[in-house]
Amino acid sequence: MKKLTLARARAARMLLVSLIVMASCALAGVRVARAEAWGGVEPFKSRRADVERAIGKPVEDRPGETGTLRFKVQGGMITIAFVDEHFVGAHHLDPDLIGTVRQVVLQHDAATETPDTLKLNGNSAFEHDAQGNAEVFRNQHDGIAYTFIEGKLRTTYYSPSAEQFKRAQR
Repeated sequence: MKKLTLARARAARMLLVSLIVMASCALAGVRVARAEAWGGVEPFKSRRADVERAIGKPVEDRPGETGTLRFKVQGGMITIAFVDEHFVGAHHLDPDLIGTVRQVVLQHDAATETPDTLKLNGNSAFEHDAQGNAEVFRNQHDGIAYTFIEGKLRTTYYSPSAEQFKRAQR
């Protein structure tokens, strides 16, 4: 009976994560998502235990405390990268940030969003780079970036905002 309850809890958590992924993509067209919090995970604040509480157990864990965690959710994969000593040194950050979330990456399997549906074309808040069939829209102020392949959303990146980076530097 306990296994069934745990299985239901895990299924409910995965459904919640899937809904968060879909909602974040849908809301991006209405307003620019801020990287400060995504699904309960906040860059430069959340730690591994916080991530696992919010998303569940990873399907892949490399290499432990300051590596990356990967989660399979409906609609794609989520990769969480953590701050390590090298990152702290390279960016002159407070060493207390080691082990906190550095970036959340959503890899979309079959998203239908385009730069037009997300209102990115002509949006001055985003830098736009295009090469071949790939386009990248970056908003470093808010810490979000989108990658499109052949016009379809493939990857969404949530990173610390410019303000978070500024506050974290020593």
